[in-house]
Amino acid sequence: MKSRGMRNSFIYLLILVAVVLVVVMMFRPSETGGELSLAELIDAAQAGNIDRIEVERDSLTVYLQGQTEPVLSRKEASSSIEEILRDNGVAVGVDGVNVKVLGPSQFGNVFGLLLNFLPLIIFGAILVFMMRQAGGANNQAMSFGKSRARMFTGETPTVTFADVAGQEEAKQELQEIVEFLKYPEKFAAVGARIPHGVLLVGPPGTGKTMLARAVSGEAGVPFFSISGSEFVEMFVGVGASRVRDLFDQAKQNAPGIIFIDEIDAVGRQRGAGLGGSHDEREQTLNQILVEMDGFDSNHNVIVVASTNRPDILDPALLRPGRFDRRVTLDLPDVKGRRAILDVHAKGKPLEPAVKLDWIAKQTPGFSGADLANLVNESAILAARGNKKRISMDEFNEAVDRVVAGPERKSRVITDIEKKIIAYHEAGHTIAGWFTPKADPPYKVTIVSRGMAGGFTRSLPETDRRLQDRSYYEAMMVMMLGGHVAEELVFGEMTTGAHDDIGKVTSLARDMVTQWGMSAKLGPRTFGRRQSMVFLGRDISEERDYSESTAELIDEEVRRIIEEAHERCRTVISEHRDKLDQLASTLAVDETLEGDNLARLLGAAEGRRLPNDEPVAPAAAEPPSTATGSSDAEGSEEERPQGRPGLAWGQSNASTD
Repeated sequence: MKSRGMRNSFIYLLILVAVVLVVVMMFRPSETGGELSLAELIDAAQAGNIDRIEVERDSLTVYLQGQTEPVLSRKEASSSIEEILRDNGVAVGVDGVNVKVLGPSQFGNVFGLLLNFLPLIIFGAILVFMMRQAGGANNQAMSFGKSRARMFTGETPTVTFADVAGQEEAKQELQEIVEFLKYPEKFAAVGARIPHGVLLVGPPGTGKTMLARAVSGEAGVPFFSISGSEFVEMFVGVGASRVRDLFDQAKQNAPGIIFIDEIDAVGRQRGAGLGGSHDEREQTLNQILVEMDGFDSNHNVIVVASTNRPDILDPALLRPGRFDRRVTLDLPDVKGRRAILDVHAKGKPLEPAVKLDWIAKQTPGFSGADLANLVNESAILAARGNKKRISMDEFNEAVDRVVAGPERKSRVITDIEKKIIAYHEAGHTIAGWFTPKADPPYKVTIVSRGMAGGFTRSLPETDRRLQDRSYYEAMMVMMLGGHVAEELVFGEMTTGAHDDIGKVTSLARDMVTQWGMSAKLGPRTFGRRQSMVFLGRDISEERDYSESTAELIDEEVRRIIEEAHERCRTVISEHRDKLDQLASTLAVDETLEGDNLARLLGAAEGRRLPNDEPVAPAAAEPPSTATGSSDAEGSEEERPQGRPGLAWGQSNASTD
């Protein structure tokens, strides 16, 4: 496209130069001293004022004596200037006027011919230009049906499996695809058929696109990349034509890989569109189905697609023979996060004191893209500070920036607001530290970030996928810590706890209606969430229970929240001295984290102090009355373990 534009610009420039030259040649001023009539020429010759005359057809160039510039004159085409001069008594030759006859100029003939045909040439050039423009528009209209996929050759792979970390199981699944593309005869010998398609499913940022490119890089085959939305245009049939052209290109370069990113844009379940079964998107989907498993599908072309909404894809697209294999890419665990940090930190100058293991523990719920952004943010912060190496301070600041946004130290707050925020965040910290089942607080700050006036960030000791009721009850106690601290210290609450209250309410309702954690209502779910495929998200919830059951749900939600609130009030009241001490320290230092925070809070059940062992749990504890069920907990309370805070956010941060 760029070379074509340059070529057209060169043609336009050439035409402009030609027109300018013609105009200059036609209208440039004559370099002669004037023009004489034939009678005046004869008079001058009789007077002896003419030195010589040059004759070119009917044009005469007359050189007068005493003048450097010649003058022009003309004669009849059939007459001779020598005869005219002799008839008027003027000597011609050595003793008189020297007459020199010039031959015709070849350039002059050609130029004269071109000048005569110049209007016709200009008209023809305009006609050709218009025809070319019309042809270009026609070609552009026909190119709607051409595939816009970007092709990457496998000769110089840029991404391999070594560049993808934290997804070991997914790489093992895709290793078979690489072996098939490299050694197809190995599978053909035992009658095996490689899957026609592989669907990569996972949350955004988990590396689906990078993993697909790594397959191509490992196999060393052409890689065609296109987005699902690039198939669909406003003209009917364009998408299907692009699908055909894409598969034709891939078959010509077989073996190869076709990667369709965000296939849910074109692969949604049929019948959900406003245009019925004849809209453009469904025709495109039908063509994909035929190309993947039609009558002519025996080619070494593998389709790899990615989506984070597999629930809305058409069943015909997911059946065996098309997308035979589904590879799930989940958020990485602490080991996977450590490997991802190693990949992105490669080539960056790090201080020897940087502990990537510690960064991996601080980032539960982070995807691979989040970790890449974290490492890049830390490098930017180091460069901003004119440092040659990246230190642990930059990594810690980058974690906070990714979670809550950049600091807003310029935000003006009054002294009373600063005191309220300090007690609010101290309340979260005290409630979390002295509640054994809750994730231990790691950092507390009253520095404003994003929309939050401050935040308290917890650090799970281990990654766990399964959560129990006691953990959620403990985390509700921690989330209500700010609200309770404001009430105890100032006698009334502020609007700073609105986000905490919303999270507690949502969590308590999920415990009752979704997770069966209410002994009164039993192990069942309440409410059926409705999702519209065309919109691709939940839009409403259908009530499949009576009004009396709804009242019981509200009572259970209220009971759970009130019990957590009362438990939080008890914890903070028992450690009021620590609350005041922490709030005073925050008012001065603004931020406390890590070992400094642990030393200030002191010993607590199940909490590990710096260079110390965790405090042993109590020998016995009265049974919880949260649910009235004797089987809620065992006779001995389980040693507290950290859990990723996926229920309410990536970082287990309680914010204002």
